[in-house]
Amino acid sequence: MRPTKCMVTLDLKDLAKYPFLKESQTYIGAISSSLEHYLESTGGRVAIREAMLMLEHALSFSGKETPSIPEIPPEKEAVMTIIATYPVSRIMVSCAQDRMLIERLVRYQAWVVFAFLQDEEPEIKRFIRRSIGLPETGMDISVIDYIPVASRMAEERWRLVNRVVEKGKVRIRPEEYDEIVRERLRYIMSRNLPLKVPSRICDQVKPAIERIKAEWQKKVLEEFGQVEESAFPPCMQAILGALTGHGHLTHMARFAVTAFLHNIGMDNTRIIELYGSVPNFDLRKTLYQVEHISGRGGTSNEYISPLCATMRTHGICVHPDSICSRVTHPLSYYKLKKRDLNKQKYQKQVKDPDESMKKRVESEGDQSDTNTPDCIPSSTDNKYKDEKST
Repeated sequence: MRPTKCMVTLDLKDLAKYPFLKESQTYIGAISSSLEHYLESTGGRVAIREAMLMLEHALSFSGKETPSIPEIPPEKEAVMTIIATYPVSRIMVSCAQDRMLIERLVRYQAWVVFAFLQDEEPEIKRFIRRSIGLPETGMDISVIDYIPVASRMAEERWRLVNRVVEKGKVRIRPEEYDEIVRERLRYIMSRNLPLKVPSRICDQVKPAIERIKAEWQKKVLEEFGQVEESAFPPCMQAILGALTGHGHLTHMARFAVTAFLHNIGMDNTRIIELYGSVPNFDLRKTLYQVEHISGRGGTSNEYISPLCATMRTHGICVHPDSICSRVTHPLSYYKLKKRDLNKQKYQKQVKDPDESMKKRVESEGDQSDTNTPDCIPSSTDNKYKDEKST
């Protein structure tokens, strides 16, 4: 007998807990004649403010532990604001056109759903599974659905080679299924962003966007600080080696390293300079491509470097080390490795304070640019030739 579809009645509180459901969006869509009018209303201004708070939480969220469950107030107006905050936050990151900001938002929203699911009724869990394209019952999903979900998980247990696969289905243990729902939802949310938002709507939320962008830039500086090549992951070191040597670079490799260097704060001029030694170097073409990837080429669509899974798919994940097994993204590797290096430097300073003071005095007399990595050669001191352009 085929299992019957889950029939469930959602109340207003459920719509607030799971605002990605079409039932939630249908409900909020009926409160105003247009989005533009809603954003101008008192309720709309409150939703913008709440969306800003959500984005601030998203920027601070580590993704390593379940976030606290947001309180759902009893007042109908307050619940309506919570439901509206979900689409408003997606509108804001779409207008901002910052891929890293988008990824932070969808990760946080998916984890909040995961937090609610921990104490959820079984029938609502089944309803949510069906709403995002997963089987309501059973403990397996198709390999096609599993791969994009598992690629975001660092633990070895999620590797396809460590799963039971039968007839194109991947077996999932009961205690793991909420995690699958979380990452499946995160994948869907990310895939559907950025939205095509009319410019007049973006103008309405522009002040909020500018504030969030400022917060994000502050967060980037806190996370990555000065560019330090010794903390680059093996894949990026290999690509840079090919770029400045005689190796061949694919389009994906050029995109990956350009996005990575931009994401960690390297100036576009410095990135372009790295390509200056390749044969038939075309400054205008290289400038266009680098600015396009960094979101300064007119589209304002800022790209993030590819996931480790994507790097493996394209054959540019090379010489993985022990840190690689702990991360799912080159940026995570860089942040972790840089933290380890800084810790080692601090321990050395504590162990030998006299030597540290000597180096400090020497560095104060050095007028070179400390924001530029020492080991990446520029176009003026490297005569090797390689690719035509980025």
